[in-house]
This record gives sequence, structure tokens and C-alpha cells, in this order.
Amino acid sequence: MADVITIAGSPSLTSRSSAVLAYARQKIERHGLRTRALNVRDISPEDLIYGRVDSPEVLEWAEQIAQARAVIVATPIYKAAYSGVLKAFLDLLPQQALAGKVVLPIATGGSPAHQLAIDYALRPVLAALSAQQIIGGVYIIDSQIQIDGASIQFEPAITNRLDSALAYLIDEVASRVHSVNGSHTLASRVA
Repeated sequence: MADVITIAGSPSLTSRSSAVLAYARQKIERHGLRTRALNVRDISPEDLIYGRVDSPEVLEWAEQIAQARAVIVATPIYKAAYSGVLKAFLDLLPQQALAGKVVLPIATGGSPAHQLAIDYALRPVLAALSAQQIIGGVYIIDSQIQIDGASIQFEPAITNRLDSALAYLIDEVASRVHSVNGSHTLASRVA
């Protein structure tokens, strides 16, 4: 079971939002938490288009999400909203899919004009899926990210915002692991 599921909502094979999730998984795993990556583009297009909620692949991911303690959703912003492929996937999840979860929304876009898309487009859907706690989202302008192969660099202000949001998520997950296991091991690694 993964502690944190990351959901990449980009239809592109190479995307800034997916690169941000790779960065997030590395940070999270350094604290002893397990992650698992879902790229929505890898789900059968027929399942997404025809709304097959009973698809084995969709059911498998719904179960993975149900078992996780936290979810990070990253998407590019197209025309002031998150990607359609992400919407198609989120529509297939059960109504309580994010119940009890800490959720961090992340979005990338071409300009600052769409930074409210997280609050006005994505956050309501995450809330409708019963997210227990939605961390303030991180919006990153494409020009604030430099990707060179497997290496990703952010402008310092973005690094600070993203690392702060990830630290909060890690602390929340660690406290949940601690309360379930009664163990101080993971919590002390996060500090």
C-alpha cells in the first residue's frame, strides 16, 4: 500500500506537471513514505470516454486511492480549467474516494492569469469527492520550471512554496501513520 498516491492529469507523455510530481515523490520518499504514481493518460481511453466505472483498471486505482493516506493531483491548466482527461478520471471515482485523505492540488500553466483555476475548478471537484483536507494548492507558471532530462529546477519562490506544501503533507501523513502504528519512527524522520 502506498502512503501517497500521485495523480498526473496531463495527456502528454512529457509534461511539467508530471515532472513536478516526480520531484514530489522524491521528497516524500526521503521521509520513509511510500508513493505510487498514476498517469491518467495510461488508463484505457475507452474506459474514460464511456465512463466505465466497473473497469478493472479504474477499480484497481480506486482501491489504491482508498488505501492511501494522501493524494497529490497535478494538472496542466487549459483554458482556465484542469485537463479533460483528469476530469474524466475523477468522474469515475466513487463519491467518497477522497474521504479521510489529505489532498494537495498542483497546477502548471502558461501565465499567471489562470492561477485561480485550482480554487475555482479543481478544489470543488476534490471536495465533492469528500477530501478531508485540501492543502492550499501550488500554481506554477511554465517559465518558472526548467527541465533538463531527469533534472528539474524551479525558481526559488516556487521551490519554497512547493517544499512548504509537501512538508505539510508529509507531516500530516506521518501523524496519521503515528496514530495508527503508535510509532515515533516516521514522525521523527519528518522533523
